[in-house]
Amino acid sequence: MSTPNVVRCSWANSDALMSQYHDEEWGNPVTESRELWETLQLEGFQAGLSWSIILKRRDALREAFQGFHPEIVANFTEEDVNRLMQNPGIIRARAKIVATIGNAKAYLAMQAKGEDFSQFCWQFVQNKPIKNETGEVFAKTPLSEEISAAFKSRGFKFVGPVIAYAWMQAVGLVDDHDLNCFCRKD
Repeated sequence: MSTPNVVRCSWANSDALMSQYHDEEWGNPVTESRELWETLQLEGFQAGLSWSIILKRRDALREAFQGFHPEIVANFTEEDVNRLMQNPGIIRARAKIVATIGNAKAYLAMQAKGEDFSQFCWQFVQNKPIKNETGEVFAKTPLSEEISAAFKSRGFKFVGPVIAYAWMQAVGLVDDHDLNCFCRKD
């Protein structure tokens, strides 16, 4: 449940769902590989849309993508893509659906080579969240460009530097809470 009557990041005040997401999830460090991967996929689905839309459809997306388990999603076929394109509860963008399937395969390829997804992600920040002390809101950074390139070199799609930065914020690789936000960790 979200915390009422507190100062939070300005973007989180638009509706109760956004406030709850902000208060309970956004920016909290995520270290579990599958969850990091799921959040990256959701950020990809968000491209061109508002995060509020993703939150409203997140449960349907999780159901449609079998809990975002890469081992399952990697085996989706063209028939599955067509089925998903008929699902009104999700974001029906063929390129994003196909990218998610390909990203599951890329995740599993990393795993097969002994590359742990969580360790891979957290190495970019030396296993400690970066604290944005500027108060400035960024769309992308040199680090998100580096992470995006690293994902792309491993076969990931819908992981451009803007998506990568939004993902970094969501999973706590960077603490981007407003300077006066009650969630900001000092």
